[in-house]
Amino acid sequence: MDDNRLKQGENLLEKDYFREFLERVRSIRASERRIWLQITDIFAEISIDYDPQSTLTKQFYADVQNKFHYAITGQTAAEIIYTKADHTKDNMGLTTWKNSPNGRILQADTQIAKNYLSETEIRSLERGISSYFDYLERQIEQRKAQTMQQLAQSIDRFLTFQEYDILEGHGKITSKVAKDKAKAEYQLFNKTQKINSDFEKTLKQLTDDKKL
Repeated sequence: MDDNRLKQGENLLEKDYFREFLERVRSIRASERRIWLQITDIFAEISIDYDPQSTLTKQFYADVQNKFHYAITGQTAAEIIYTKADHTKDNMGLTTWKNSPNGRILQADTQIAKNYLSETEIRSLERGISSYFDYLERQIEQRKAQTMQQLAQSIDRFLTFQEYDILEGHGKITSKVAKDKAKAEYQLFNKTQKINSDFEKTLKQLTDDKKL
């Protein structure tokens, strides 16, 4: 446990640590880091008793994606991957990937739950997380110190207030089972994956020009 953080927490009303916490949150939100990393960054920055080795920290990092995915889709990240990864579907069921829309789909793309979500679901997910950040900022502005336990519980409180469904437990499908299934589907999909190389695109353009 970080003794210095605890000492700071005891003197929060004497020193303006809340202003610093608020600046940290806003700095993280303005960064280009992936949205899940922003949440974990904020958890690390503003927990007055933050301990990266604690069981609670590790559980928070494991649960945060699932709680928001479930709130928006009714499925955990693993369940989304498991149910939507399908080699018979266009783009293996993905709606986006690293090299989309015309680049090759890689196996790593199929392991990310967000890549299977519809545009509407992605917007809802991003709005939900942005609202959660707003909620945390209000807590800091009200000079409420947060322990790791309180921050972990704040997600459920926020989702309950927003009338989202709350994930009980850890879901029916493990991450390993989901990723193994996606890997197997990708191996089948990749055999017939159609990608037009730059050479093929140029050749087609030349052929089309000759027809004019």
